[in-house]
Amino acid sequence: MPAGAGRHGLPQGRRLCWLLCAFALKFCQAEAPVPEEKQSVSAANLQCWLVEEFVVTEECGPCSNFQAKTIPECSSTGYVEKITCSSSKRNELKSCRSAVMEKRLFWKFEGAVVGVALVFACLVIIRQRLLDRKALEKVRKQIESI
Repeated sequence: MPAGAGRHGLPQGRRLCWLLCAFALKFCQAEAPVPEEKQSVSAANLQCWLVEEFVVTEECGPCSNFQAKTIPECSSTGYVEKITCSSSKRNELKSCRSAVMEKRLFWKFEGAVVGVALVFACLVIIRQRLLDRKALEKVRKQIESI
């Protein structure tokens, strides 16, 4: 009979591996940043910072609850910076990523990586013990048959 014939689905270890990989992927997607709002093709609706040079007048900072609900730039990351475009002299708000937020996301990712590594290390130890036990049983049977 060919290898794997008569088996239904994946072996228990592989099923667990796929489940853990799917969980890790879902966790990473949950932490992925939301893309900035869709840009209009019209040049009149285009933010000036997309087409010309700008100067940051106020550094990246968190939005208040009111700003998060009313200003579209706040909704994507929760942080905003004030800028002034050089040629048009327009003052606008631009969504930005805070160093604090980036640090928090980095440590969440590191925690997830360490957690997955620990799970797989435990699986390796369990599998090694199982194989050792089978090898000892095989040797014991060979010694008994002599």
